[in-house]
Amino acid sequence: MSQNWGMTIPFHDRSLSRSQELIAELPALGYTDAWSAEVNGNDGFTPLALAAQWAPGIRLGSAIVPVSTRGPGLLAMSAATLADVAPGRFVLGIGASSPAIVERWNAGEFAKPYARTRDTLRFLKRALAGEKVSEKYETFEIKGFKLERAPEVPPKIVLAALRPRMLRLAAAEADGAITNWLSPEDVHRVRAEIGPDTELIARLFVCVSEDAGKVRELARRMLAGYLTVPVYAAFHDWLGRGEVLRPMHEAWAAGDRQAALKAIPDEVVDALIVHGDAATCRARIQQYVDNGLDTPVLAPIPVGDVPIEQAVRDLAPRE
Repeated sequence: MSQNWGMTIPFHDRSLSRSQELIAELPALGYTDAWSAEVNGNDGFTPLALAAQWAPGIRLGSAIVPVSTRGPGLLAMSAATLADVAPGRFVLGIGASSPAIVERWNAGEFAKPYARTRDTLRFLKRALAGEKVSEKYETFEIKGFKLERAPEVPPKIVLAALRPRMLRLAAAEADGAITNWLSPEDVHRVRAEIGPDTELIARLFVCVSEDAGKVRELARRMLAGYLTVPVYAAFHDWLGRGEVLRPMHEAWAAGDRQAALKAIPDEVVDALIVHGDAATCRARIQQYVDNGLDTPVLAPIPVGDVPIEQAVRDLAPRE
């Protein structure tokens, strides 16, 4: 179905320590990639370090590590460690993140997100190549940083990118772009900004369930939590959903969370969440690939009677 077929680790219904057996099964199922996340659960690096041992041969990626919750040097050290553990198999995904994660939860400063991401990318490319870096960037200054042991194979670096400026930066200076919360049709719009040769990665939330009502109830809570964040609101404005999502934003701004949930139309839920039986879900994922997505990264969400183990196995690529 696709040269790349990724899975989010650890799994939604279990801790990292309880994920070993299923992660180890991923290569035999046909998955080529395992991608972590970093919000308020596991950090972005530890699951990948363990997966490097549990699932030898699989590509490992972070989607994403924020550029403002760690110093540039620490980011370089963590990336170098993973690159050493899994040479040629680790992809460092970085991004601006959001004010809630950077400022409210990590006591950082969410300022000039585009420039901070660009500067961090430029620093990391030099540092991971083994250079000694002394440079004043727009958003920070580095004085004499050099990795004690640079990786023999520097990792590829990909950027979280939702709108044209960051997408174009990913195409011009990074090794790929990561996006999120989009429909198969939206892939055309994103692909147009990065051109045909830049790897495009996207996390796809998947509910293997034929109970559309239950899926939509859960999905509305997920969507409201994301699409009210300013960067995602702007992303969907750019994608053309500004008017259809306006009632949700107005209710949310007024503090009426229940009205905000109800205001999300079924058509938006069905566009952004993959759901149905396993065959229907695989066909929907294939639409993303057919429209220009290089690496779908599946995030199965349990709904109803289909456990995560079964969903992971049923969603595996078919010959």
